[in-house]
Amino acid sequence: MKLPKDQILQIFRETDALLEGHFVLTSGLHSPHYFQCAKVLQYPKYLHLLAGDIAKHYEYSEVEVVISPAVGGIVVGTEVGRILGIRTVFAERENGVMKLRRGFDIKKGERVLVVEDVVTTGGSVDEVCALVKASDAKLVGIGCIVDRSNGKAQFDAKFYSVMEMDVQTFPADSIPPILAEVPISKPGSRGLQG
Repeated sequence: MKLPKDQILQIFRETDALLEGHFVLTSGLHSPHYFQCAKVLQYPKYLHLLAGDIAKHYEYSEVEVVISPAVGGIVVGTEVGRILGIRTVFAERENGVMKLRRGFDIKKGERVLVVEDVVTTGGSVDEVCALVKASDAKLVGIGCIVDRSNGKAQFDAKFYSVMEMDVQTFPADSIPPILAEVPISKPGSRGLQG
C-alpha cells in the first residue's frame, strides 16, 4: 500500500526538508519550492520507510543491482539495495558526463533498478538509464521518493514514485516577477565534482 501523501509531506515538514524561496533546480528550471531529501534521509526511520516503499514495489521484479545518480540518489538507492539484499552502485559526473567510476560496473544481462531521490524532468535518470542500456543490461524499473513532475516525466521502464507533486517550475526566461524578487539559491548537486 502506497504511503499517504499527507504523511510524507508531514515528514518533509518535520525535518525542514520542504524548502520555500527561489531555487534553481538541477534541471536549470526555477521553482518556489525545493525538496531537500537529504534532510529526511539523515533519519534512519524515514530512510527505511521511504526506501522500503520503493523496494516493496519492486520486490518481485528479480532485480539484481540498484544504480543511482550521484549525489542525491546514493543514500536512497543504497537503502533500497540493502532492503532487497542486492548490490548497489552509483553513477557520477565526470567533466559533465554521467559515468560509472570507482570500479563499478553493470554486467551484460543484469536486471537493474534505477533509484533517485527527486525527479523533476528526469534528465539524470535518463543519463543513468543510458548507462544501463550501454551495458546490455535489462532495465527493470525506476523508483524515486518524489516525482516533482506529477507524472509528466516519462521513461522507457516501469516508473514508481513514493509521492507525486505538481510543483511549479519556470524556465530562466519566464520567471514570474514575485519569484524574481526572491534571492536565488542553488541547492542541487549537479555542480559537484569528485
